[in-house]
Amino acid sequence: MGLTAGPVPTRVDAGIKDGLLALVDHAVAHGWSTRRACALLEVNDRRVSVWRQRRTAGLALVDAPPGPAEALHGLLDWERQAILELFDEWAEIDRSHRKLAHRGSRLDKVFVSESSVLRVLQAENLILPAAPARDAAGPRRPWPEWVEYRPCQVWAHDFSAFARAGRDALAILDLVSRKWITTLLVPRGRGESVHVQAIYTRALELEGLLEGIEQRMVEPNADELLPVLLAVSDNGPQMISGTTREFMALHALAMHTGRPHTPTDQAHIESFFSHLKGECPHLETIDDPGVLATELELARAEYNGVRLSPGVRGVSQHVA
Repeated sequence: MGLTAGPVPTRVDAGIKDGLLALVDHAVAHGWSTRRACALLEVNDRRVSVWRQRRTAGLALVDAPPGPAEALHGLLDWERQAILELFDEWAEIDRSHRKLAHRGSRLDKVFVSESSVLRVLQAENLILPAAPARDAAGPRRPWPEWVEYRPCQVWAHDFSAFARAGRDALAILDLVSRKWITTLLVPRGRGESVHVQAIYTRALELEGLLEGIEQRMVEPNADELLPVLLAVSDNGPQMISGTTREFMALHALAMHTGRPHTPTDQAHIESFFSHLKGECPHLETIDDPGVLATELELARAEYNGVRLSPGVRGVSQHVA
């Protein structure tokens, strides 16, 4: 019958059931009980009883497929149609079965899982369009030739979020001395060009450069002089807006932005906040903006005066 030693498996073919019933009937005919014969064959006597009843009723012994023909929680026809309509309307925009599932929920058209959307599209041989390839970043732009590798020559600025306090922190870092010059807190997601102007005005005043810049504004032929310093940033809208450019030009500050989608072009300022949050994890747990501002100032004092820089072999960084 194709059975190996051991108990009869849970599911067996109809032919094996017929053979087992024949063996049990033969044993019963020679004085054995059904239970004793089933124990010797290692098959449950209740199963044998059910098989006998089905054979007596003229029913087949073939096992029926498990479960209902259609799952009770399966997709309905109108749901499949709604998914196809979402594909026709939003595939070029969303480009993802996950986004299409969320789109259907937001539009109150169909509420299905992401995997359900994928299965329907695969059943219809529909392929979502791939995202367009990004343009090559191209070679990195070098700093201008007039830049000297000394403090107060190259500054970088960037935003970082402190969600619990509902604030974004804008910081300026001297890329040569690694001095953390100053910080400005702004409402979460509301950073604007005016904030960039405000923090640069404060930083120039703290470093004693503002007075000289104001004198240059009234000097003749000031346009022929070299810029005071180079301001490095990413391509955020508040960094490259027209008002920011006007402010930088008025204060003789040259601007230098990295390539789009290439944060390594301004790696020092991009990694500054990650190092800060890693060394001071309590900053991200503060929910009071005033307390956050105080703690950032304490961290700045330690960063500039106490923290040891591995880059200069254990020597303290620039003292604020």
